[in-house]
Order: sequence, then structure tokens, then C-alpha cells
Amino acid sequence: MLIHPMPDPIALQLGPVAIHWYGLMYVLAFALFIALGRVRIKQPHIAAQQWKKEDLDDMLFYGMLGVVIGGRLGEVLFYRPAFFFADPIEIFKVWHGGMSFHGGFLGVLIAMSLWSRKAGRNLLDVYDFIAPLVPLGYAAGRLGNFINAELPGRVVGDPSLPWAMMWPDTNYPLHPNPVFLQGLRHPSPLYQLLIDGLLVFIILWLYARKERPRLAVGAMYTLLYGCARFFTEWFRTPDWETTVLGLPITSGQVLSLPMIVAALAMLAWSYQVKQRGRAPIISKA
Repeated sequence: MLIHPMPDPIALQLGPVAIHWYGLMYVLAFALFIALGRVRIKQPHIAAQQWKKEDLDDMLFYGMLGVVIGGRLGEVLFYRPAFFFADPIEIFKVWHGGMSFHGGFLGVLIAMSLWSRKAGRNLLDVYDFIAPLVPLGYAAGRLGNFINAELPGRVVGDPSLPWAMMWPDTNYPLHPNPVFLQGLRHPSPLYQLLIDGLLVFIILWLYARKERPRLAVGAMYTLLYGCARFFTEWFRTPDWETTVLGLPITSGQVLSLPMIVAALAMLAWSYQVKQRGRAPIISKA
């Protein structure tokens, strides 16, 4: 049996300023975006599109706004509207955790559409370029969730599972005498870190190393993440749950299903248009 390590969510205290691990994970995510982006612009089929390091810096600014604003609004609207509307100031306390990936995903799509117009680039090329840079940043965010003891997993069916974990109830102080949720649980943030983040990154990075039809890389990420998230949601305590065709389905699965359907449609369109010879991969709109 494992017990959640319950680290202090504050990584560093500088007088009245507290630096939280959750915030540092976002700094790590943005740093990974730049580092991986600099590798990606050297790939021959990407270099042919004349991407520059300055483009990365510019996109990061827009992307940061999309992630933070979209992620927070997604958390408010998709998951906990009653909580936030009862105390609207809590919406701005992002260091407490609570960022919706699906909201952040939509926020980044909007932010990149604004950047592509400003830069004079084709929006689909932008999506294809940034897609492989996203999964490791997502993984860093899930590590932040684990440090904060957020997103507890479901109770395990087999208590002998080696990584089954006693999970602290964050409604109570974690130290010195923590209160634990009932039952041994799946460490769901770590599942999502490894599957939704690391595994998706490996598959997508290998796929994106070669030239693909326009929009194929962006669509592949949407498909991989949607499928991975739909799977890992089975191990996570749902924020809310409903029934579809007599089967229980969680909030995360409800939000992932449109991603899967849209991604399949985009992939089919992308390869179909390529076969017709109407989608050369170019750098400018």
C-alpha cells in the first residue's frame, strides 16, 4: 500500500510571495514548448516552411493566454460552476489548481487563430506545427495535479494493486494529521501524465517527423488525446457523470467524444484532399 507523499504545494516562500509547484509546472510546460519547438523547426519538412525562433516566442505568448484563460473558464463552466459563482474571486486563484484541459484546448485554438492572422500563416499549418509540442506540457500539468493531491482516482477493485494509494482529502489540512479518502485509490493524475501526456507525445512526435498532409498532425493529436483521455477517465473519480445508451460516462469522456469524432473527420478530409492533389504543404496563407 502506498500513501500519497503530500508535499507542500508551496515550492518557495519569498516573504509575502509564495511560489506554488502548480505554477512551476506551467513554467516547465512553456519551457518544454520552446525547447521542443526549436528541435521541430530544424526538421527538414518544417524548415521548408521557414519557421523561425521568433515565431516560437510570439506563439508562446498567445498560447499562454489561451491556456490560462481558456483552461480556467473551462474549469468554471464545464466542471464547477456552482462553486465558482458562489465565490467569484476564486476564479482568479489559479495557484489553487483547477484548469480544464478541454477549455485550455479551445483557448489555444482561438489564440493560434489570432496569431496566424497576425503572422500571415495558414492556420492549419500552425496547428500542425504546435501539436507535438503540447503533450509534454500537459504531462507537467498533471504532475502539478498530483502534487496538489487533486483529481483522486476511483477506489481500486483489487487492494493488492502495487500502486494503489491512500489519497488525502484536501478539504482538510494535509499536515500534521491528514484525513484520507475512503479506500485505496488509483493515482489517476499519474495515469494521465503517462498515457495522455508521455505516450501521446511519443506516438505523435514519431508521426510528425515525416511530412504529412495539411492538418493531419493536428488531427492526430486531437484523436490520440481524445482516445487516451476517454480511457484514463475510467480510473478517475468523475467531476460529474451521466448515462449514454444505458452506460455511465464521465464529464471528461463527454468532452472527449467530440474531439474523437472531429479528429476522425479531419484526418479523413486531410488524406482525401491530399489524394486529390489539392493540399500542398506551404508556409503562408
